[in-house]
Amino acid sequence: MTDHPRRVTRALLSVSDKTGLIEFARALARHGVDLVSTGGTAKAIAAAGLKVADVSELTGFPEMMDGRVKTLHPKVHGGLLAIRDNREHARAMKDHGIAPIDLLVVNLYPFEATVEKGAGFEECIENIDIGGPAMIRAAAKNHDDVAVVIEPQDYQAVLDELAANKGATTLALRRRLAAKAYARTAAYDAAISNWFALQLKTDAPDFRSFGGRLIQPLRYGENPHQTAAFYKTPDSRPGVATARQVQGRELSYNNINDTDAAYECIAEFDAARAACVIVKHANPCGVAEAADLVDAYRKALACDSTSAYGGIVALNRTLDAGAARAITEIFTEVIIAPDATEEAIAIVGARRNLRLLLAGGVPDPRAPGVTAKTVAGGLLVQSRDNAVVDDMTLKTVTKRAPTEAELRDLKFAFRVAKHVKSNTIVYARDLATVGIGAGQMSRVDSARIAARKAQDAAAEAKLAEPMTKGSVVASDAFFPFADGLLVAIEAGATAVIQPGGSVRDDEVIAAADAHGIAMVFTGVRHFRH
Repeated sequence: MTDHPRRVTRALLSVSDKTGLIEFARALARHGVDLVSTGGTAKAIAAAGLKVADVSELTGFPEMMDGRVKTLHPKVHGGLLAIRDNREHARAMKDHGIAPIDLLVVNLYPFEATVEKGAGFEECIENIDIGGPAMIRAAAKNHDDVAVVIEPQDYQAVLDELAANKGATTLALRRRLAAKAYARTAAYDAAISNWFALQLKTDAPDFRSFGGRLIQPLRYGENPHQTAAFYKTPDSRPGVATARQVQGRELSYNNINDTDAAYECIAEFDAARAACVIVKHANPCGVAEAADLVDAYRKALACDSTSAYGGIVALNRTLDAGAARAITEIFTEVIIAPDATEEAIAIVGARRNLRLLLAGGVPDPRAPGVTAKTVAGGLLVQSRDNAVVDDMTLKTVTKRAPTEAELRDLKFAFRVAKHVKSNTIVYARDLATVGIGAGQMSRVDSARIAARKAQDAAAEAKLAEPMTKGSVVASDAFFPFADGLLVAIEAGATAVIQPGGSVRDDEVIAAADAHGIAMVFTGVRHFRH
């Protein structure tokens, strides 16, 4: 690839984001570039005292249909698409009075922002740009001759090249800008098509695409030999992608993944009570509710303090000084909370590498949405698991019904189980996890591991017996056999919550009755892979 410089003699500017517009237009004029513009952009440039031609002067047609038709014209697209070194193209330009356009500066109607603010259907439709994407795609296709700029961040790069190359741009820059332009129009169309699918309640549209804006390139991916980057989608859901990082090192791929898991889990807990979630490798290793954040953190930490080392801490309330002191007693990678007091920020600031994220709110666990996962040659797309235990009809299937205290803990445990990798067993007592078994190929092994972790925690805390004694247990899916239940009973569980639905439900219920255990069915499964 040679430099292939192309002198910029005419620029067409049509922008909704006018950040830096006047300074850029003035610099172009100093390089002898003729300015052509549309609507509000032309008025802004003219008001700054710069000479600018309205696009209607170029096309011979006025803007019409409320501005829907203004640049969709051969004199615009011919000026963008004509190959300068092609004799036939040059002849057509001369015959039809088409002047070349060497620089296109366009950013699109703010469709994503319009949707985000909750605008109605018609307003969203009116904010779908037509002429902008058409011009951007045309200029990007003809990047051998035309430079296309789709956001103010690239103004300076263009000006630097004009200054260094006697008013010309290089092929390297034009090609980079073209690639960015196509990515932008693809993300824009993805936002529109996904919005339409939501409006039409279409779960499986014939075509599906997702787009995002780069937040940051990452040092590496899940492992050091993998490349990675982090993107923001149009979804405004509070979380790691929307949070403000107050301090700490740059987030890694695994930090982001784990922080998202932690904050989605904390969303299950109403802020009427303080709640804390500690996550390691995308699995909760301790979760608790309490009267305040300090107690919630201490109870969550007690579940598995070994795994909590180097973990992620998520809170459902404003981080206060007491909680900040407690959390910083051990090595923690990330704290994420809706907000933080100035005193808490100062305390966390003493740990320079500890990342503090403030999300500004907590996500709604009931909100609809979609998740996507890549597989070889395809995408798996599904609706978000927004089932909440408080909305479920719980059915007591054993002779003994759970007590009020057991039912409270059962609901708590099932909230946590929703966010633990399958197969999942969660023991809970007094609104705190006391043993978590995650990601095992058999449910009985998850029950054993969770019980063993409770034994280890009891030994560390010098307790007379594990906290699973007198606990309740949650399973993310049905017990296929009674063996997993029997392990939980042996560990000391007195009540069980599970979806039910196994062909051996009667066998499992009989085992519970034989041991005086209360069991409720939710009818809702929470597999997570």
